[in-house]
Amino acid sequence: MVKFGRSEKGQAIVEFALLLPVLILLVVGLIEFSLVWNSRNTVLFASRDGSMLAAEGGNEDGTDCVVLQRIESDVYSPSTALRIQQVAVYWSDRNGDQIGSNQNVYSRSGSTSCTYPDGNTITVPYTLTTAGYLESARCSTLAGCGGSHPTVDTIGVRVTYQHFWATSFVRFAGNSVTFSESTITRAEPQL
Repeated sequence: MVKFGRSEKGQAIVEFALLLPVLILLVVGLIEFSLVWNSRNTVLFASRDGSMLAAEGGNEDGTDCVVLQRIESDVYSPSTALRIQQVAVYWSDRNGDQIGSNQNVYSRSGSTSCTYPDGNTITVPYTLTTAGYLESARCSTLAGCGGSHPTVDTIGVRVTYQHFWATSFVRFAGNSVTFSESTITRAEPQL
């Protein structure tokens, strides 16, 4: 005679099948988050490096080309410099806020070349779209440059980056996320 009762055979496989999608979602979410965080840290490092170079260059012609070239080389795998949307070099107050419309905005299209007095030329894959803070307008003199520059400028660099999702699990929120990272550095004073 056959007994019809409750058997616990297969219980573990059913529980595992119920939890597997949740576990996969957690692992993929963790991977996506780590890739975005890596891109953010890479872009933050690039903006910090660019800001230091802008502060060192001060009002010397071609400073922005050196900044853009360094940002290009600092954004590396798994991030890619091709996803940089724009770079802004701006006059900042001590809190990191932009002063007025004093900024140079470079979009990642076309190219810009800078020729230096020694004959060297740097070409970067950016086009100047807004020229509001040219190198010649920057103040790197400790005693100030007159007008609205009572002392050396604080120069900021803002990098805007678009990160595309690696998997389709997060695509319900769109195909990508765009973020900006900024860093400011006081210009190197010249006596």
